[in-house]
Amino acid sequence: MLKVGITGGIGSGKSTVAAIFEILGHPVFYADAAAKQLMNSNTTIIKGIQSLFGEKSYINGAYNREFVATVVFHDVEKLNALNALVHPITIAAAEDWMQLQTTPYCLKEAALIFESHAEKKLDLIIGVYAPPAVRINRIMQRDNISKEQVLARMSKQMNEDDKMRLCDYVIQNDETRLLVPQVIALHQLLLEKSETN
Repeated sequence: MLKVGITGGIGSGKSTVAAIFEILGHPVFYADAAAKQLMNSNTTIIKGIQSLFGEKSYINGAYNREFVATVVFHDVEKLNALNALVHPITIAAAEDWMQLQTTPYCLKEAALIFESHAEKKLDLIIGVYAPPAVRINRIMQRDNISKEQVLARMSKQMNEDDKMRLCDYVIQNDETRLLVPQVIALHQLLLEKSETN
């Protein structure tokens, strides 16, 4: 079975692309959702976060995402330490999940595939690209935040052009080209590849 990654910057529409693949009958592991769940259930992660950020990092046993996000936004070392703690466990969870799938290919949707070196565990990577102006508008509307706040978030991520160059295939989600035909074309290609894999 082919293990396929889907990645892209914030606001690129990678979750939308992943959802289309799901409709086509191929399961998707959503890394961000899995990481959130693990931050509330995995003992190693919980103890590590409490050690890094103190008692305020959990309120009544629940991960205090806002508090930790505020700290890491201003402290790159703490952000790197958090990623070093969470990424390997999330990658292992994705590996375990993929072993259970029975379709010709399955997918992992994650913003930080290259940053976390998760590409080493995948056969192919699909990039979802949208121009910066489109991404900024999407995030402003989705999260009800200012352009400055969006740009601050984007500045923390890997350069989008560099990321797309590392991908095997790129889907254009620029609001001028239809997404579904692009996904269906890739779906057919992945089915053919899975037969020769």
